[in-house]
Amino acid sequence: MTKRSSTPADAVLVAIDMSKHRQEVLIERPEGGRRRRMTVMATKADYDRLAADLADIGRSVIVGFEATGNYHRTLAHRLLAAGFELRLISSVALARTREALHNGWDKNDSKDAQVILHMLRIGATQRYVDPLAAGINDLQEMSKTHEAISKVKTQTWHRILTHYLPLYFPEIERFAGNSRSDWFLALLERFPTPASMTALGQEAFSNEAWSLVGRKVSKARLINDIYETACASVALPVDEDSVAITMFRMVIAQARSLIRQRDEIERTAHALLSGNRDYQLLRMIPGIGPINALTILAEAGDLRRFAHHRQFLKFCGLDLATCQSGTFRGRTKLSKYGNARLRRTFWMATQVAIRQRDNSFRDKLGRYVAGHGNDPDRRRKAMTALTAKMARVAHAVIKTGTEYRPFVERADTRWKDPSLWSREGAAATL
Repeated sequence: MTKRSSTPADAVLVAIDMSKHRQEVLIERPEGGRRRRMTVMATKADYDRLAADLADIGRSVIVGFEATGNYHRTLAHRLLAAGFELRLISSVALARTREALHNGWDKNDSKDAQVILHMLRIGATQRYVDPLAAGINDLQEMSKTHEAISKVKTQTWHRILTHYLPLYFPEIERFAGNSRSDWFLALLERFPTPASMTALGQEAFSNEAWSLVGRKVSKARLINDIYETACASVALPVDEDSVAITMFRMVIAQARSLIRQRDEIERTAHALLSGNRDYQLLRMIPGIGPINALTILAEAGDLRRFAHHRQFLKFCGLDLATCQSGTFRGRTKLSKYGNARLRRTFWMATQVAIRQRDNSFRDKLGRYVAGHGNDPDRRRKAMTALTAKMARVAHAVIKTGTEYRPFVERADTRWKDPSLWSREGAAATL
């Protein structure tokens, strides 16, 4: 999608209200007259018939529709393959326009088709980018599947930490580490209760746990600490062969399976994109790892289609908006009318970047919060500004094809070290 597109005066306009099983089609010729209305079922025969009817018109055809789940994808791809120009209608804009035109919230398929036709006529549309035609369909499927698996894995991990461990082995949680610690789950799967460890004795337990713990610094000390923790545990005295422990092991096995699936997606994504120049440029930016880079390319496609970084910020919902009327002026804040996954990805990348040793993002955060270290509101605003900067940098490195350069502003003679600023000058800059 890009910015608002103009509609040629001599084009035939086709408005389609999409749904799962049927589409309402409204066709209007430029010379006026009666509109043609059609109902197209979600079948190959009807799709082919619609494409043939539009081709028989023999004039430039512009098709507009509102994205409806994924139900619009098949028909949109069929019409795009037939050579027609496709325009996307914003769901929010469609709802507001319908209320303005009809002075009410009442809606139906025929009314929506009329509103889509009106928005096509005035040019209040966006260019539709088909993921399959743009070559990013595989990236989108990997990115969305990785997100779905990560959400389920996080839920399973929390279920283990908040339900099973407090009952059957509360003290072992301090060894858990992060949710990627497969060795911890492997140890729990083999030894789900303290009694299952202490029944073997310290030496036998150490021999069995040695291969499960993996490569750890001071592995012998770690295994010894776990055994001593099991000896002093206050866990419920549940037998290892009980149904409850069987359920516990089943949840652990699910968590380990999800970790393997997520790791496999990450390896596949890296193997697929390792030769992609855009992927390589994104990976050079602090905070952007393989999955963040994958998500950016999957959700935004080719960033070069955004002529200016402000267009990309608006696409992400990172543009500023202000509600103003008469003498009233509201707070300026993010519009958030954009791609939520991209916003979240850039926010997470910024969180990683500011924790790294030395880069321009961490340096800029220091300048933003200088003298206001205990002000959480100022830090929140600084993180928002850094998130927008992360998006601008991602757009810039891909559009220009240049590698990320940390502290590029230090090469500018106008830049001064923050420690040399006066308090008034720093306040004015902030």
